[in-house]
Amino acid sequence: MAGKTAVVTGAGSGIGRRVTRALLGAGYQVALAGRRAEALSETAGDASGALVVPTDVASPGAVAALFEAVREQWGRLDLLVNNAGVSAGGTVADLSVERWRRTVDTNLTGMFLCAQQAVRLMKDQEPMGGRIINNGSISAHAPRPASVAYTATKHAVTGLTKSISLDGRAWNVACGQIDIGNAATEMTERMSAGIPQADGRVLAEPTFDSGHVADAVLYMAGLPLDANVQFLTITATAMPFIGRG
Repeated sequence: MAGKTAVVTGAGSGIGRRVTRALLGAGYQVALAGRRAEALSETAGDASGALVVPTDVASPGAVAALFEAVREQWGRLDLLVNNAGVSAGGTVADLSVERWRRTVDTNLTGMFLCAQQAVRLMKDQEPMGGRIINNGSISAHAPRPASVAYTATKHAVTGLTKSISLDGRAWNVACGQIDIGNAATEMTERMSAGIPQADGRVLAEPTFDSGHVADAVLYMAGLPLDANVQFLTITATAMPFIGRG
């Protein structure tokens, strides 16, 4: 992996931070994208292969500038980890249109914009090709209560992954998806205090070390381009996913 280049979105915290540091540790040169420059710099630390590029993935212009910075810095892109996302709670009856649009703009349109720019770079470089790994979610399979926007976008990410995987064959671009359930991050801290279940109860849920997600991404990224992990699901063993509801 030494000398390869990557873009990680949502690199300022959580899964994005763990994945970024794992890639840097494996010898990748990594462009860190996210809205908070200070958080990105904290993730990067003193790593010589890190390029901090504050980016709002919902902005077409900002995303184009991110990938242009990668082109200028390294001349090619081997890996995009499409990780940025937001979670907006709310039922179909009470979620505001503004929160719906913000969730769709970040979780779905943002992934599309980054994938589009990545593929354009990958298909024009020599040697041609690269890999995209989209962060889906357990919510790409089954919803939680009051998660209509988040669940809809994560189901849509699965369709995006399949379409990119198919379109990408022409340019030697592989695309897969990692679906994560209850990795321990800032976003999942509330699970230890209890969260609503489908039957109306509020229960604490187990989590697992998010470093295992980074290890899984490294495995997916390390495959040759003639092999692809199309979908990988990693969860806390005892989380209420299998049998949810």
